[in-house]
Amino acid sequence: MQTLTLPIQDHEILSLKVGDPVNLTGVMLTGRDAVHKWMIDTFIRQTRPPQGDDLAVYEAIKPILDGGIIYHCGPVVAGLDSGDYRFVAAGPTTSAREEPYQGEVMRHFNLKGVIGKGGMGAKTLQACKDVPGVYLHAIGGAASLIAQSVSRVLSVYKIDFGVPEAMWVIEVKDFPAIVINDCHGGDLYKEGKAQYQVRHG
Repeated sequence: MQTLTLPIQDHEILSLKVGDPVNLTGVMLTGRDAVHKWMIDTFIRQTRPPQGDDLAVYEAIKPILDGGIIYHCGPVVAGLDSGDYRFVAAGPTTSAREEPYQGEVMRHFNLKGVIGKGGMGAKTLQACKDVPGVYLHAIGGAASLIAQSVSRVLSVYKIDFGVPEAMWVIEVKDFPAIVINDCHGGDLYKEGKAQYQVRHG
């Protein structure tokens, strides 16, 4: 089990191989469809001008994402009325939905890791080689267990996207994940299928 403290350094990413279990400690950001589309349209491809608090939010998240991780997660959050936020459940959502955006987001923000479930496509795998970065699998079906590794909710941006789609800035301690795609072109899902076919014809 390798412990990684965010922000993650390049030499740490280079040392990771598919199948490696990791524990993550530090500050990360959640983001799903609405967040990725907002990043792409407003700041990367610039197909829409910044509006409202867009520029302030962009400046706030840049240092979190530089060497950091984005977690494909639509959390269940307690304390919405009081602002004393606490994650009740924090399971991963299907990552393939972000495939059209993820590689560009990784390059733009120097994002070292993406956490989700179900695997990513060729664009993201190429970005893992280029940045370098990794795609990590969070434990599916263990949403409440993962939530226990979220020690604090530090802030939230774009709550107007809705609670599951907002950008939650969270502090985690010993967040468990497994390397599915490393920066060397390794793909645990493909390797697993190949091994199965060898064994079972």
